[in-house]
Amino acid sequence: MGMAGGGIGAFIGAVHRMAAALDGEIELVCGAFSSDPRKSKASGEALHLPSDRVYRNYEEMILAEKQLPEGERMDFISIVTPNHVHYGPAKMALENGFPVVCDKPLSFDMEEALELEKLVKETGLLFALTHNYTGYPMVKQARAMVKRGELGKIRKVVVEYPQGWLSTKLEDTDQKQASWRTDPKRSGIAGAMGDIGTHAENLAEYITGLQITELCADLTTFVDGRLLDDDGNILLHFNNGAKGILHASQISAGEENALNIRIYGEKGGLEWRQMEPNSLIIKWLDQPMQVLRTGGAGLQPEAQAHTRIPAGHPEGYLEAFGNIYRNFAFCLRAKLQGNEPDPLYQDFPTVADGVRGMQFIQKVVESSKSAQKWISF
Repeated sequence: MGMAGGGIGAFIGAVHRMAAALDGEIELVCGAFSSDPRKSKASGEALHLPSDRVYRNYEEMILAEKQLPEGERMDFISIVTPNHVHYGPAKMALENGFPVVCDKPLSFDMEEALELEKLVKETGLLFALTHNYTGYPMVKQARAMVKRGELGKIRKVVVEYPQGWLSTKLEDTDQKQASWRTDPKRSGIAGAMGDIGTHAENLAEYITGLQITELCADLTTFVDGRLLDDDGNILLHFNNGAKGILHASQISAGEENALNIRIYGEKGGLEWRQMEPNSLIIKWLDQPMQVLRTGGAGLQPEAQAHTRIPAGHPEGYLEAFGNIYRNFAFCLRAKLQGNEPDPLYQDFPTVADGVRGMQFIQKVVESSKSAQKWISF
């Protein structure tokens, strides 16, 4: 793996490196870790990489790695830069034959997203988007139960992602994560809704297998002087007739990362909470409530395949991220060997999910500004 971004002081880069290394399937061999060449070099030294594999920028890395013999060059690139620097390295990597793992959102705007989708189709290269919450075993259990019709036809979806860390104007303190996430030049047209609302949208579509067809959005910027939304409430219509509610907020004081989802069908419902990820609550019309646990008996193969340790040993955020990297590695190895990947491990978000996320951001902002409100998705 080569890495673009994720240098000293970056949060998500370290998460990606730990997740990629979790199963011993992926080795970090090179990187362009910062737009500042000196910081990139220092980051490479801290990661104990050879100096000739630490590059000044992603362009230099991609071209230099391409010249190395097969088996020595990087096999794929991991992109962990801020939003406005996803498209450049992803496009160049695909054009030069390198598969891509990219942090979400896919790109800065819709035009870039569609161009990347086109390139993936033209090249046939693997592309994974790290919507990491899809990697939890109990999320995969929920998806499998819905897919097998155990809840009956889905009628209602309620998904929320409240945080409180931007309840004050933290960006004025030069806090790195707050600074770029609230800057439209680096984050894009949406704030909280682009940052965490897309996780809620992706989780709802992933578990249900449905797609949002219409939405009605109300975005607000509560903190004076902030340039992007920090709170949003959305009504949803799905393609099977189900209705939904989505809210995402970064000014919900005291909240941490409270991504929660409830899905109700004709026969029963389910509930999953990211801060208690090893439990999946199932509620039936005519049976007692059940609590399914990661690693427990009777789980679907999709959940079992993404569980590493025995029941009662918590698996969390890094393991969920790791499942995406592991599945990507399994599929890439199979392709390199001319084999068909096991369908169980082809389960990771792709460029198509990234395009859906960018469409969601665009339509939410459009709806919030519109007097019409209901916007087709």
